[in-house]
Amino acid sequence: MPRAKFQTLTEQMFYILLCLREECCGMDILDKVPDMTQGRVSVGSGTLYNLLEQFCGEGMIRETKVEGRRRSYILTPKGERLLEREYERIRAQAEDYRRWMGKE
Repeated sequence: MPRAKFQTLTEQMFYILLCLREECCGMDILDKVPDMTQGRVSVGSGTLYNLLEQFCGEGMIRETKVEGRRRSYILTPKGERLLEREYERIRAQAEDYRRWMGKE
């Protein structure tokens, strides 16, 4: 059985949505993600624009303005819930690791 779309997020998906808590365009996101992660995560432009289209289609983000080819987006309440759910999933994983590895 195929996995439901956006059941879990990749790192790139997570950080794109995190960036979109504030209105920004694709170029802003391409700059912000490496800054947020101290260079650990980057997003390619093809991946970014594909995900922005998918997130819009699913109602996770909405387009706020268009200036020529430059489009800006912001997180919707549905996207905020997805981001929060993913954060809770990651946090639970970290807690499991600490508990099972004796790092409490």
